[in-house]
Amino acid sequence: MQGPLLLPALVFLLSLFGAVIQKTKASCPQCPENASCVNNTYCTCDPGYASGSGQKLFTFPLEICKDINECQPPFSVYCGVNAACQNVEGSFYCHCVPGYKPHSGVAQFKSSSENTCQDATSSETTQGGKELQRIVDDFESLLTNQTLLRTGERQEISSRATSILQDVESSVLETALKMPEQKIQKIQNSTMAVETRVITDNCSEERQTFNLNVQMNSMDIHCRDVIQGDTQGPSAVAFISYSSLGNIINATFFEEMDEKDRLYLNSQVVSAAIGPKRNVSLSTPVMLTFQHVKINPRSKKVFCVYWESTEQGGQWSRDGCFLISMNKSHTMCNSTHLSSFAVLMALTSQEEDPVLTIITYVGLSLSLLCLLLAALTFLLCKAIQNTSTSLHLQLSLCLFLAHLLFLVGIDQTEPKVLCAIIAGALHYLYLAAFTWMLLESLHLFLTARNLTVVNYSSINRLMKWVMFPVGYGIPAVIVAISAASRPHLYGTTDRCWLHLDQGFIWGFLGPVCAIFSVNLVFFLLVFWILKRKLSSLNSEVSTIQNTRMLTFKATAQLFILGCTWCLGFLQVGPAARVMAYLFTIINSLQGFFIFLVYCLLSQQVQKQYRKWFREMVKSRSESETHTLSSKVGPDSKPSEGDVFPGQVKKKY
Repeated sequence: MQGPLLLPALVFLLSLFGAVIQKTKASCPQCPENASCVNNTYCTCDPGYASGSGQKLFTFPLEICKDINECQPPFSVYCGVNAACQNVEGSFYCHCVPGYKPHSGVAQFKSSSENTCQDATSSETTQGGKELQRIVDDFESLLTNQTLLRTGERQEISSRATSILQDVESSVLETALKMPEQKIQKIQNSTMAVETRVITDNCSEERQTFNLNVQMNSMDIHCRDVIQGDTQGPSAVAFISYSSLGNIINATFFEEMDEKDRLYLNSQVVSAAIGPKRNVSLSTPVMLTFQHVKINPRSKKVFCVYWESTEQGGQWSRDGCFLISMNKSHTMCNSTHLSSFAVLMALTSQEEDPVLTIITYVGLSLSLLCLLLAALTFLLCKAIQNTSTSLHLQLSLCLFLAHLLFLVGIDQTEPKVLCAIIAGALHYLYLAAFTWMLLESLHLFLTARNLTVVNYSSINRLMKWVMFPVGYGIPAVIVAISAASRPHLYGTTDRCWLHLDQGFIWGFLGPVCAIFSVNLVFFLLVFWILKRKLSSLNSEVSTIQNTRMLTFKATAQLFILGCTWCLGFLQVGPAARVMAYLFTIINSLQGFFIFLVYCLLSQQVQKQYRKWFREMVKSRSESETHTLSSKVGPDSKPSEGDVFPGQVKKKY
């Protein structure tokens, strides 16, 4: 566990700060083409360009600034109804699609708020758009009705969602087919976005594929699948995206969910439909590209799913949906049929390294033995019993109980009530250990200060008065508040620990970070005091010894109790695996290091151990003497080979 003192973390931050200061003194680097200098220090790509490395600020002279395609995901500029986006080098512009003209007369514009496109031959160009907007607005009221969709039973919710999806598709297609002269329409509001396309030329191009984009999601569908062999009238395709529907028909409606994986919906729900024939089977799979709602590199399992209507209402299913590719921001799927689609991701646990697991269990087992021996030493060794020893004892007890419970209970995820209790107990014990580490560093600071101010008795009285209420009371208050506010977040599917959801883990990390900060201040103050004392010391041996001992203890606490978590912070980049091994080895052996520093390396404890050893040898010798005496009774005669204590066997 973390210790009270974290100088390596400070050194790391100071070195980083120093590197930044050095860079700020440098002159402006040579910036590549389409880039400019910032504060005489960094280069940044000009508007409309992005660096090849993805960094906003850079100094590498061979960096390349590439043109950003604002018309493609993840940007996908919305130009308005009957308008399209056109990318150019370093910029973009919007223009009206064929058959439409800009209302303002300006051919190029930047957004739908600047201009609108109207039919070049009709004065009633906005009628279809108004009708489509009315449909979208009507269904927005349904989607935002929290009482209607979120308070019902599971079957009621899925049935209602299925009905909404079907009604929206039918209404949008009907409206698009009423006005075939408006070949492309785009409408959106806060909860929905719709794009429709009408085909009247019976796919004049043999390999023509239509691309529809709504809310950073896109669909590619072949023209043949839209007209379905119907050459008598217009056909239409609709692509609809729902901003908030995924919160209602979420991952809990996926029946294939693995209990060990935390499944969540990581895209908007989109619907694809064609008309007037509502066939759902396709000759060529439709290609769907989803923008992720949140970026999570730990998502190892990805499912392309569609909403399947069932007798119970509906559920997510994978039949006919296939994953094509995925990166941090987008997932690409294809499907052999049309429906409503989404992307589900499983937040899998980190893969465990078996070697690290063995090191953890062996190290913690050794620590348990050492912590037990240390606690017995602090209790039985009269020569060292003082306030400092009391602090060591309480820290050892908390760590012993925490490590023991970790070994036997961290994986006991069933039953859930027991797992929640174990998680709460671990939360309390480790917080208590950190709190006692805080008290250790406080006592070390007060003891160092005593070298210049003679008030040791008052320090002892203060520590004895505050240490138990603080050491056990503050963790109890924190755990009680956490358990009362979100008891269901104690215990996860694979570990009996705190959930990461809703920031619940900060009920542990918050106090720990605060303790680190305070301990770091105490550590710097102690070294400042010791430095002043060493520079003004005379030849008084006892004072020199006390100062050296304090320096040794401060350094030992730094490397034993603080360095472990410094290594944890450095588990990034190429050296992450090495740091993980160092972190695990040192952290799991914390109990051993406590026993080594505070017991084996203490002269007083060494004297006590030698005294106990001599008494044990003497007691064993007396026991053997008594046994021999009882074997040779008062009435028995000694045999020829018997030798009594103090008697030397004579040789003839």
